[in-house]
Amino acid sequence: MSYRVTLIPGDGTGPELVQAACRVLEATGVPFEWDVQEAGECVLAREGTPLPERVLESIRRNGVALKGPITTPVGTGFRSVNVTLRQSLGLYANLRPARTIPGVRTRFAEVDLVIVRENMEDLYAGIEHEVIPGQAAESIKIITRAASERIVRFAFEYARRNGRHKVTAVHKANIMKLSDGLFLHVAQEVAAQYPDIAFEDRIIDNMCMQLVQKPELYDVLVLPNLYGDIVSDLASGLVGGLGVAPGANIGERWAVFEPVHGSAPKYAGQNKVNPTATILSGALLLRHLGETRAAERVEAAVRRVIGEGRQVTYDLKPTPDDPTAVGTQEMATAIAAAL
Repeated sequence: MSYRVTLIPGDGTGPELVQAACRVLEATGVPFEWDVQEAGECVLAREGTPLPERVLESIRRNGVALKGPITTPVGTGFRSVNVTLRQSLGLYANLRPARTIPGVRTRFAEVDLVIVRENMEDLYAGIEHEVIPGQAAESIKIITRAASERIVRFAFEYARRNGRHKVTAVHKANIMKLSDGLFLHVAQEVAAQYPDIAFEDRIIDNMCMQLVQKPELYDVLVLPNLYGDIVSDLASGLVGGLGVAPGANIGERWAVFEPVHGSAPKYAGQNKVNPTATILSGALLLRHLGETRAAERVEAAVRRVIGEGRQVTYDLKPTPDDPTAVGTQEMATAIAAAL
């Protein structure tokens, strides 16, 4: 039986990154059938929307999607396709592992974090308005018991399934006593139901400082939406940047797997950008499908190729102008061969 997966190439460098990831996933021997669905700027003029309903219908039909990066205009234009996907499909949990890869330049040697971010509410619910046009605007922060319990339980279940030992709830309940206070209170209630997993909490600003000073003390972090967005990028920075950071958006019925970096349109079609984040997002897809051994093989192959340092893109070389750097597809071929 093959897995039918919605494949969203994305914008800019997205199509070539997705092509590289598919090559590696297929090299595992796990059978895939790709249901290709275009979205983003490339379909906006033609279909009047960057996220046609056919894309959502495909994900609902197949259950899972692998997605390339999609450009989001700053300040004007259409709203984020990523946010719309999450809200339309109920993808309430954003999963962002951050693990040191030997061969990737970083100040830290032993980082192994998992960021679990609530995806559906908080300030990202988008409830905002002008109070005084051009002078003052207001955004409403929504925190509910139901969403808080769901995301904290997701974090504990993830920890239990993956041999993790501690969950840290991150908040600002010392100042936002009602909203973040509710999140913390619910986290404490849920934690009591998982005596096999250690639990603690940290205030968000202190958490950022501690991650920079001593990231080895932390394991799984669970956060409301805005904090999670910021801390997940911080954690990616600890291990070498967004180019090596995979991501997943998971709901009760559907899941979308994608790199968290941008579409880098200036490099589109140049076969130049690092495919690691997209390939590792594919490994998360394999885990979600229950193909754990294949996922482990992909992760090991990525680490081997990057550690050897020969068949890697320019950003993984000692200097960006290193003439021995290879292209996106060539690095994917090396990873597929390492399998």
